[in-house]
Amino acid sequence: MNEKLLNLPMIADGEDKTSPLKNRIRKNYKYVRKWAKRTGTNCFRIYDREIKEYPLAIDFYDGRFCVHYFASAQDADDPRQDLHDEAVSAICSIFNAPVNSIYWRTRVKREKTEQYEKNSESNEFFTVLEYGVKFKVNLLDYLDTGLFLDHRETRRLVSSMSSGKRLLNLFAYTCSFSVHAAVAGAVFTKSVDMSNTYTEWGKNNFILNSIPLKNNPIVREDCLKFLEEEKGEKYDLIVIDPPTISRSKKMDQMFDVQLDYVYLITKALTLLNKDGTLFFSTNSRKFDFDETLFSGCSILEISKKTIPIDFHNQKIHRCWKISL
Repeated sequence: MNEKLLNLPMIADGEDKTSPLKNRIRKNYKYVRKWAKRTGTNCFRIYDREIKEYPLAIDFYDGRFCVHYFASAQDADDPRQDLHDEAVSAICSIFNAPVNSIYWRTRVKREKTEQYEKNSESNEFFTVLEYGVKFKVNLLDYLDTGLFLDHRETRRLVSSMSSGKRLLNLFAYTCSFSVHAAVAGAVFTKSVDMSNTYTEWGKNNFILNSIPLKNNPIVREDCLKFLEEEKGEKYDLIVIDPPTISRSKKMDQMFDVQLDYVYLITKALTLLNKDGTLFFSTNSRKFDFDETLFSGCSILEISKKTIPIDFHNQKIHRCWKISL
């Protein structure tokens, strides 16, 4: 793929070796850039809380930078000034980037709220590439950017199995699994999510890749209710990547992945064709998967296989491959 299209800046070693953060970002980026250039990807992580004194994760999105600050206290919404300034200085100097290309987010352990939160109204969308597939992202307006980077390899795995297949994508968010599958030759995908914002975003992702929606319907519905009502349809591949907890007003009851995963998977398996495959994932650190509750299935945890090379946190998510 054309390097200019990917917008992967070259960086020099530089003279300043005094900042451990700057040294690590430089080292990580040089390593990941080679992979990104080869795979047609321009959105990835360049720092992942590897140094205790720098509780940050920094993601590169086509020349823009999303800096996640992980606060240690519930009332500490902003990073220390020295930490903020050092991170900005490192990014600007390494990448010759303007300050306005850096977007900050604070991650605080608070009581879970609704899954879909809107932070502002900038409507500042732009396009990134992941394995050559296009996606719209937004670094300002929402709790998340529109593309969960930690599931890049999971999407790649699903897409590698999608040619000629039918896929069901539950808790579809912006439909990235479905779009990858359709680009890879899936004959039919169905994406289900309860958010009007994200179902519309998903439609735009299909359109962005010149994929007609006729064979790729997007359903705005509570996934638990959808599973109760879906009749007469069968799928070769099913993806379930639910939130840990959701208290959305659009749902009849609170969703808790630990309490509801058995029902979710059991109902979804009734929609799976013989020799089909279901992928289930969660980012809940406390999640306990009881394989004995699903008799007649082949269950394999594939978490290590699905963690991308740019993520140093090996516990970012867990993933299982379930086959009939």
